[in-house]
Amino acid sequence: MLHLELLAPARTADIGKAAIDCGADAVYIAGPAFGARAAAGNTVEDIRDLCSYAHRFGARIFVTVNTILYEDELEEASKLVMDLAAAGVDALIVQDPAVIEMARGTGMALHASTQCAIRTPEKAKFVESLGYGRIVLERQLSLDQVRAIRDAVQAEIEFFVHGALCVCYSGQCYLSEYLTGRSANRGECAQACRSRYDLLDANGKVIVKDKALLSLKDYNLLHRLEDLADAGVCSFKIEGRLKSESYVRNVVTAYNQALNDLIAKYPQKYSRASFGHVSGGVAPDLEKTFNRGYTELFIDGARGKWSSMDVPTHLGEYVGEVARITRDGIVLKSSAFDLSNGDGFAFLSGNDIVGFRADVAEGLTLRCRVPEELRVGTKLYRNISAKFQKRLEASAPVRELAVFTTVRLSGNTIGVTARAEDGREATVSLTTDNGPARDRERMLSMITGQIAKRSGHYTFLEPDIFVDGEVPFMTSAFLNGIRRDIAAALDGMPVKANPLMMGTVTRASAPKELSYKANVANSIDRAIYSQRGTEKMEDAYEISHRPGAELMRSKYCVRYELGLCPKQGKNKPEPLYLLNAGKRLRLDFHCAECEMTVTQS
Repeated sequence: MLHLELLAPARTADIGKAAIDCGADAVYIAGPAFGARAAAGNTVEDIRDLCSYAHRFGARIFVTVNTILYEDELEEASKLVMDLAAAGVDALIVQDPAVIEMARGTGMALHASTQCAIRTPEKAKFVESLGYGRIVLERQLSLDQVRAIRDAVQAEIEFFVHGALCVCYSGQCYLSEYLTGRSANRGECAQACRSRYDLLDANGKVIVKDKALLSLKDYNLLHRLEDLADAGVCSFKIEGRLKSESYVRNVVTAYNQALNDLIAKYPQKYSRASFGHVSGGVAPDLEKTFNRGYTELFIDGARGKWSSMDVPTHLGEYVGEVARITRDGIVLKSSAFDLSNGDGFAFLSGNDIVGFRADVAEGLTLRCRVPEELRVGTKLYRNISAKFQKRLEASAPVRELAVFTTVRLSGNTIGVTARAEDGREATVSLTTDNGPARDRERMLSMITGQIAKRSGHYTFLEPDIFVDGEVPFMTSAFLNGIRRDIAAALDGMPVKANPLMMGTVTRASAPKELSYKANVANSIDRAIYSQRGTEKMEDAYEISHRPGAELMRSKYCVRYELGLCPKQGKNKPEPLYLLNAGKRLRLDFHCAECEMTVTQS
């Protein structure tokens, strides 16, 4: 049986706990340094606390140590790895091979980050040989490509299913470093793909002006989990380590429900990677949380319209067209939505997005400070639903472990045996001097009612009761004490968590030559590759700043998005150029591979 894992992001430990409460089987989070989102760091003590919380449900905590490491950072990184192991971290998400050496013997599993740019079976097999128990695949892959990689390795397969998309193959984007000196491989991406560019032809003629030509829509594979599981994916990863708690709760809830539905469909084939059931909370709605429009990208092996070049941020759900503008607000022609006080709205004004809040919403009338750019006929979108946000904040879900109990009554002795859903067992046996109950059936009903309650994070189910002789009289306080004693006994035992796959080091050969795209940045990296047969290694781009370097390679194609692809009956001469703040980038189109590259010009 394949254990399926829902892997949620967390900017902070509190958000991580919220994700666990909503049904996440694992959470990934950054420590104080060396995470690929520099703005999302946490102390080791915060991570220790999160580990304790997650482990109550057999859920896992993965920490990102997935930047490339410079020589003078090796000692600090090694100490951090030891500290994370002592804090109870289950796995490290790693890009730099040096971290593999640092983590040996710690008991933590090693997961090859998506920053390792794994998109072929050959690359997957080599990365696995370094000792990774799991590999996180590139997002721009089809199901057939995922399946081919699954067939080539023994390691677990993790795949992104939701959230923001990098336009470049992950781990090999140097555009931010080139334009701003902020390296994506060092956790400081400036999101140059969300910037606006002019597109020029080979003669310098402007084809498109002031568009976010490299910005993609957001990933949404909510309805493709069965296909991914069938292709061999065991971990379904949500992007968003910079996102808010409300975002994480909404998205995790949606995918938790979808994963439970999949397992209910195939109970003999799949199960969840952790334990516990979620109750309460708010019905999720992915349209009401941050997105740039959704895409399934290349999952079916077909090119589509993936760009969010007109709106590289969250515009929201379309609510209606402006019919009138009054002195104190606006009136919509019509709307299918129930608008409320405090809703946030946005509209396009040229290439800009203008936003405002409604102080009061009465039917189709919004009382607000009217932006000067707003016109009659403007299409209005809602990017903040005040009611939905309030419901999210006020209705936190509860996650609990089921406990199955058996009660045996013999004379004046009551024995209760309990088994938590993860397999832990505890027994409590007590005697009472109260004598037999006057009303046998009422006493049995009371035993059932007092045992079958919640205690801490446990839900005690109705017990099976076996009676040998009289039923002793017991007070509700006495029975509640038994239930609490069992909960305490269970808490004293570690949860029987499903094991993570631990990698095995094998001696697969490395390429004889490695370009700057291998991101080699320290002496440990060099030693690892040299031992595997590499004879020539270029320094990482962040060190060499290699002139004329390819800054980005992608399945995404600007020419296709604009209807200029030869397969669309067009033949726009190459190359094309992007212009931003005086810097020019060359676009080349590799039709045989159906890829686009961005190069220093």
